[in-house]
Amino acid sequence: MKVVVDPKIIKPIDFLNCVLEERLPNKAIPDTPWRIATDTSQKVPVRYGETIKAYLKNPKLDLNDLVYIPLAIAGWLRYLIGVNDNLEVMELSSDPMLNDLKAKLSDVKIGDKEVNLDEILSNVAIFGIDLTKTPLRAKIYEYFISLIAGKGAVVNTLTKYVK
Repeated sequence: MKVVVDPKIIKPIDFLNCVLEERLPNKAIPDTPWRIATDTSQKVPVRYGETIKAYLKNPKLDLNDLVYIPLAIAGWLRYLIGVNDNLEVMELSSDPMLNDLKAKLSDVKIGDKEVNLDEILSNVAIFGIDLTKTPLRAKIYEYFISLIAGKGAVVNTLTKYVK
């Protein structure tokens, strides 16, 4: 919220509260993770890259304060492994970069303590900037390792960081 531009139509915080408290819980407006995850590589630059760039441009803001953006990125990378939290294979939503991204994560195994995400995190086309040159790199790695720790790791990680 620190870098959101007020469109003067609705206060950004009011919009966020409406989405979180009314739209998402409303069973009459169904949505699916499948639809939300479709074309994620194309959505990330707008949804997260612009916020990250705004933080970098403002000397009063610290990227280290961000929790949910690096957690969302780590969660997306975890999703791309193609197994759910019960370690069952799951079908992934379509994305123009899906095969390339899956290939870059093909060596990752559940329970790994060391992984290499830099080839993806450095992709300016996905993030709008090279995340390996920011403090977010370490957070994304930390969250990702937590998300792949084992069965139930996704729920455990979300429980730990989402308040």
